[in-house]
Amino acid sequence: MERKNMLWGIGLLLLVFVVSACSADTQGQNADNNGTDDNDAGNGLAYNPPSLDELDPDDPMTEYIQYGEKVFNETNTVMPDYVGNELSCQSCHADGGLSQSSSMVGVVTQFPQYRPREGVAFTIEDRINGCMVRSMNGKKMAEDSKEMRAMVAYLTKISEGIEVGEEIPWRMKNTMKEIPEPSVERGEELYTKKNCMTCHATDGSGTGANSGPALWGDNSFNDGAGMSRMSKMSGYIKNNMPIGQAGELSDQEAADLAAFLLSHERPEWSGHDTDWPNGGRPTDIIDKERRQQIREGSFDWTEIDNVVPAK
Repeated sequence: MERKNMLWGIGLLLLVFVVSACSADTQGQNADNNGTDDNDAGNGLAYNPPSLDELDPDDPMTEYIQYGEKVFNETNTVMPDYVGNELSCQSCHADGGLSQSSSMVGVVTQFPQYRPREGVAFTIEDRINGCMVRSMNGKKMAEDSKEMRAMVAYLTKISEGIEVGEEIPWRMKNTMKEIPEPSVERGEELYTKKNCMTCHATDGSGTGANSGPALWGDNSFNDGAGMSRMSKMSGYIKNNMPIGQAGELSDQEAADLAAFLLSHERPEWSGHDTDWPNGGRPTDIIDKERRQQIREGSFDWTEIDNVVPAK
């Protein structure tokens, strides 16, 4: 009997050892290049948005959440009178805002928030309308409209479990802090070489709001949108493109592509003169004057503070 107990104890210890070793190996395989687990962004906050498949059909909020998801994914078709181009919220925030590289999970917990670009404290409704007039090149929604209520309901639902004001490590990642001095010519070559036209068309007009949004021209974002900044466009391309192969581009390639895209004409934002009322205007905004200079080859990229001059 003693021998059996001893053997059983040894077997249990071996089992614990094997399970622990496998667990450690699995964690190592799931870690990204920064040593962060895929499901944990490094500060204990797991990326675990709730499934909308489990919504209670008898809950009156369900209708709003589901409609909010539809407005988010099909903004240009659901709200044609308010969207001035052919984009949807999902054009930038894939998978209904659930894609971790450009996630909307937790965004509602960060408001109210002071916005230096506008110089006032923003509510989540203000932030949504900011995208409507800039990225969508359209008009603001009434805050008491069904569409606005639905959008807030949807964004609140996918942010369940995150505390107000909690640090969210997967947010604000699409910014390139040091931009290699770009070349529009190289960017044009990369646009073809990387088959960007497959989704976005040869003339940048796009193939659809969610399949390949317009990158320039009348149906793209205006030059008051965040994506009209070199640091934002370069960072977005680096972290999100090409689809299915995100991260394969070098910083130089992403910067070159960003320069090429932003050299083209797009709708003009009428509020440039009133943005950043308290100072601190970023140096990387590509407006109409700069677009012209870039096309002429006369723009000095080192006017942008975080551009690293080519050697």
